Amino acid sequence: MAIKPPVTSLTGGFAIVVRDRQNRPSHVLAAVATDICSAGHHPSKANRSLLMTPMFPRFPLKALALSAVLAIPGALALPLTSGLAASCGTGNFDAWLNDFKTEAAAKGISQAAIAAGLNGVTLDQGVLSRDRSQKVFNQTFEEFSGRMVPPRLTRGANMMKQYGSVLSRIEQTYGVPGEVLVAIWGLETDFGVNPGKFPTIRSLATLAYDCRRADTFRSELMDALRIIERGDLSPQEMRGAWAGELGQTQFMPSSYIKYAVDFDGNGRRDLLRSAPDVLASTANYLASYGWQRGKGWEAGSANFAVIQQWNKSEVYAKTIAYFASQLARQP
Repeated sequence: MAIKPPVTSLTGGFAIVVRDRQNRPSHVLAAVATDICSAGHHPSKANRSLLMTPMFPRFPLKALALSAVLAIPGALALPLTSGLAASCGTGNFDAWLNDFKTEAAAKGISQAAIAAGLNGVTLDQGVLSRDRSQKVFNQTFEEFSGRMVPPRLTRGANMMKQYGSVLSRIEQTYGVPGEVLVAIWGLETDFGVNPGKFPTIRSLATLAYDCRRADTFRSELMDALRIIERGDLSPQEMRGAWAGELGQTQFMPSSYIKYAVDFDGNGRRDLLRSAPDVLASTANYLASYGWQRGKGWEAGSANFAVIQQWNKSEVYAKTIAYFASQLARQP
């Protein structure tokens, strides 16, 4: 028996999974869910040390209750969901990749996009190691904000001035103030300086092949191919964080497909190089979750709840809000 997170029926949590002699998951012996859900986004490099929810790698785990499961006597064995069993990486990676190519074609993705994105892709053991070695985030708001905000405040104020006209147009369109967008931008990638260097397709294929969150990352890999197909980015351009986050505010491919916008009008939704696209897409994300135009974003407000859709960590969300408020006070 091995402890193996997660099962696809859980929003977040851990499961005790019984594995057969071929190391394939066969039954969930017991499971415990946490109170986390996902908006399909992923953490900044500064926040990457968080222990993430098993189903979605973006958000920190608020309640680690595995010990409660282990204490349950005679836990009832439940059949493992067939979707997870089918997608687990128990066989040859190349064979799995060929099966995924067939699935992508069946879902309407062109052979050109499939070949461009997936031909020659190999398993990345480094990504698997990172996925298994995430640490618990235990910094307080005072510690985290004190480490993250002061070094970025001056540059953030300069970005507010440099992109003032763009931010004004974005606020007119989406209702989200520039201070909030620049705060997110700074915390996620230091205003685009550190978006990550991992090949996105390879990372997603590795995590989709793995058993831990196979269904989630299969979907993200499919959306990455859609980004290629619609001409936003080439596979070679798609580099980011190890778990597939992409661009200057670290969108997962599913969020890229849903919320990325071409704000500079060049015909591409480019979240790697175009600051107008990056900032407008981030605003579109927040607006889609109910950002209230003209309202504040302090903790407890409706707009703060929207910020928490960006990142479920209360410490991280409070740091965004604090950074934005500090930017609003800059001359």
